[in-house]
Amino acid sequence: MSIEAHSNTATLSSLQRYLATDIERRTRDHEVDISTAIKGLSLFRRNTPTEPCPCLVEPSIVLVAGGAKQLLVGDQVYAYNADHFLITSLNHPASSQILQASPEHPCLGLVLKLNVSIMTELMAQIQLHPPREREPEESAVIGSVSSGFLQPFYRLLCLLDEPNAIEVMAPLIEREIHFRLLQSDIAPRLLQIITAGSQSQRISRAIDWLKAHYNEPLRVEDLAAHVQMSSSSLHHYFRKLTAKSPLQYQKWLRLNEAKRLMVNQNYEAAQAAYTVGYESPSQFSREYSRLFGASPKRDVQNMRQSATKTVS
Repeated sequence: MSIEAHSNTATLSSLQRYLATDIERRTRDHEVDISTAIKGLSLFRRNTPTEPCPCLVEPSIVLVAGGAKQLLVGDQVYAYNADHFLITSLNHPASSQILQASPEHPCLGLVLKLNVSIMTELMAQIQLHPPREREPEESAVIGSVSSGFLQPFYRLLCLLDEPNAIEVMAPLIEREIHFRLLQSDIAPRLLQIITAGSQSQRISRAIDWLKAHYNEPLRVEDLAAHVQMSSSSLHHYFRKLTAKSPLQYQKWLRLNEAKRLMVNQNYEAAQAAYTVGYESPSQFSREYSRLFGASPKRDVQNMRQSATKTVS
């Protein structure tokens, strides 16, 4: 190993330790995802491995400082650890799993929301162009960690100890992070994501429309026309990127919103069903049970009982 390579390795190793120590300190009394004073930045800690847990994936950068995780999107598996980071480019349901963690060596990390607008500006500023040969599009990608990539993340964490500096400094550091992404080994994939007219962009627009109109009747032909795709192409790429059809995705949105209404606003099951767009409460109950493993009433009762035990 050359002297330069050894120096880079030592720097990377040191940064990984600094990040792990800092996140461990900030999450010591928690085993959940923790929001921070920096908008779009959250921290996580898990002390034990887990089974795959359903989650809503947002466009984000996920960095692990200790332990290992994986994201499952349909049949696709994205495993990452302290040497690899995860980028997700769409809002869609998936499953997250902790692979390596213990009380002595917890799984620690952070999530920073991906800002496509910043990357678009940077792409124009440094005159980057998408590759001519298009790679298969996916909704997530794994990149390799480097010391240059980790340095701004560490400075972003340190800002949490300087609350008066966050408003001025955080946007600058986040811009650098996005610049480092465009210099990383996954830059070609990112350039595809942010290029107007790509399939990822069109599916992202379709998802945005579904989120805004989830409680309305859905005609796939109308959605395809809205994003300037054929119905067959929309269905193909939507399933490829999210592991669901547009109709399945709409159903997932409806059922999760109904669950939120019942838990947080005390809606009855039938009231929640009609509010999110179902015409038949019995159909709502069947589909809810298939997704969550229990009837609406039983599921809400279980959640409230679990919350009561946690508080006590």
